[in-house]
Parts: sequence; structure tokens; C-alpha cells
Amino acid sequence: MTNDGNQGKRPDWTFSLGDQAQGIRRKLGEGITTRIFPGHNVMLSVVRIEPHSSGTMHSHPEEQWGVLLEGECVRIQGGEERAMKAGDFWCTPGGVMHGVRTGAVAAVVLDIFSPPREEYRKPGEGFGSPA
Repeated sequence: MTNDGNQGKRPDWTFSLGDQAQGIRRKLGEGITTRIFPGHNVMLSVVRIEPHSSGTMHSHPEEQWGVLLEGECVRIQGGEERAMKAGDFWCTPGGVMHGVRTGAVAAVVLDIFSPPREEYRKPGEGFGSPA
């Protein structure tokens, strides 16, 4: 029940990680999809990475924080590769080349961008500038 008395209806300022109908959909690469939630000063992106998938190495001017919510992945950044497990998180300054890949286990990552990425404000495909 919401505070405004509308049972079962979510206020438009609340969201759920599990609600696949919410967010702006974007295909980042083969086996990698996201749902984008843009704000004025920050943007959230809930990324699903299927098993045995790899993102294109790329960069963008926005700062990016990532939180691995579920599964496992390898984070690639600044020439280093790090195995990550659920609960791990990272920071990527703007302009730094980075990517991700999974093995046998899928991953769900919550990416946070500041400022918001303009190209992510609408559905589409692709990451950022390729390597």
C-alpha cells in the first residue's frame, strides 16, 4: 500500500530491480542488456550480463561506479583484470578504458553515471567510444 492510498500502484518515483517493465531498454552487446533510469544529475543502469559474454572495451567522459549485485564477472580497467563477486564494486573515472566479461555464471551490475550519459536517455545499442 502506498502512502497516497492507491493500493497496488507504485508512485512514479519508486522502482524495483526485479520489475523488467521499468526503465529505458538498451542492448549493450551480445548477451548484455540494460535498463536505464535517468535523473537530472545521476543515472542508474541495471545491466544483465549472460554467461560467457564480453563487453567491448570502451570509454566515456562520465564517471562510472559499478556494483556487482549478483553473480560473478571479470572487471577490466586500466590494463588490469580483476575477478569480482556479488557485493564488490568499482569506480571508473571518465576517459578510462574499461570492459567486463563473464564465465559460466551470469552477472547483474548496477552502474551509476555522473553526469548522466546523453546517449543512454533513449533506447538503442552500444556502449561508448570503442578502443
